[in-house]
Amino acid sequence: MLTLPSIITVPCEVKNVFLFLSVLEFAAGILANAFIFLVNFWDVVKRQPLSNCDLILLCLSVSRLFLHGLLFLDAIQLSHFQRMKDPLSLSYQTTIMLWMITNQAGLWLATCLSLLYCSKIVRFSHTFLLCLGRWISRKIPNMLLGAVLFSCVCTAICLWDFSSRSRFTVTTMLFMNNNTELSLQITKLNFFQSFLFCSLGSIPPFLLFLVSSGVLIVSLGRHMRTMRAKTRESCDPSLEAHIKALKYLVSFLCLYVVSFCAALISVPLLMLWHNKIGVMVCVGIMAACPSGHAAILISSNTKLRRAVEAILLWARNSLKVRAVYKADPRRSGLC
Repeated sequence: MLTLPSIITVPCEVKNVFLFLSVLEFAAGILANAFIFLVNFWDVVKRQPLSNCDLILLCLSVSRLFLHGLLFLDAIQLSHFQRMKDPLSLSYQTTIMLWMITNQAGLWLATCLSLLYCSKIVRFSHTFLLCLGRWISRKIPNMLLGAVLFSCVCTAICLWDFSSRSRFTVTTMLFMNNNTELSLQITKLNFFQSFLFCSLGSIPPFLLFLVSSGVLIVSLGRHMRTMRAKTRESCDPSLEAHIKALKYLVSFLCLYVVSFCAALISVPLLMLWHNKIGVMVCVGIMAACPSGHAAILISSNTKLRRAVEAILLWARNSLKVRAVYKADPRRSGLC
């Protein structure tokens, strides 16, 4: 049987390093996702129409902002307030559950993005699939609204389940004052059940995401075989679109799976083995994954990349003007 050492407390140096890295991940995630949000929101302010892809990225950046805030709050609570041997505080449990719900909403948005890529890029031969792809392309705003409504319903159900289990736990602990160990086990079991129940809501969007990504991969394979048969040497826009879409989706899939596995591993580390350093590592991984995906989105999206280049050009010109201003001898005597 696998047994891990119980690390109830950690040295102050480890806490400080963990908090420093948490601040860096929080700052990077907030800056990257706020940049994506502001670039697309500025088009809304200028009353320019947003493409379906930009609309999804706008919503995804908002969910990621909440996600980073919850993870940073989780890091602060874990390092300063939550002790491993104590029952999990209600605020800490609530933070974890809200992270699960927000992460699930981000998965729905990524699924909408995957379906959009399928409808725009994949060339369907069957009439039904062709009509379905056109319908999906037209209904992306409605799908986003449906994803938001479904996430709200899941949020209400998860919070209701979590609050009812919390009330049951409090009632049980009041009747078991003399059996602290049993009360602690009941508390852990109820929280673990709420965690698993909330995880069930991620199954439908995850399956849709896998199916749509699989369709893209199959379409890319067919397209490459066609190119080899025709021995094309010139650059093919369709091939580039396939590769760019797969870069988005595969990066999100890998980072999401790593983040979700870290969340699942953190639960037994937290509740069974009381390994605080292990939980800190999992929280760090959970915070790094959405930041990494935001960086991939910025580097791969033409609109966002042009915005970054414009900001860098403005900063370079500002520094150049300031250097010229300081080097001008006619201004040296001025106050």
